[in-house]
Amino acid sequence: MGSEIIVATLFNLGTNLLYTIIALIIGVASLVIIDKKLLKTVDIDEELKKGNIAVAIFASTILLFVALIVSFGLKG
Repeated sequence: MGSEIIVATLFNLGTNLLYTIIALIIGVASLVIIDKKLLKTVDIDEELKKGNIAVAIFASTILLFVALIVSFGLKG
């Protein structure tokens, strides 16, 4: 009985780790796409290096919304 619980726990851990990696890849890819396609006049990386707090908040908000969308998609 104990080994079944360990196997189930490891399976759930692996599944959650896979979902986390997929969500990170999708989040970073979406931020790069938004940076290159929609915000052609603003370079997010350069503005972050300059210390622009507004751009940092904007980028983190994009990542937060993408994470919410991905998490709801993976639960469904």
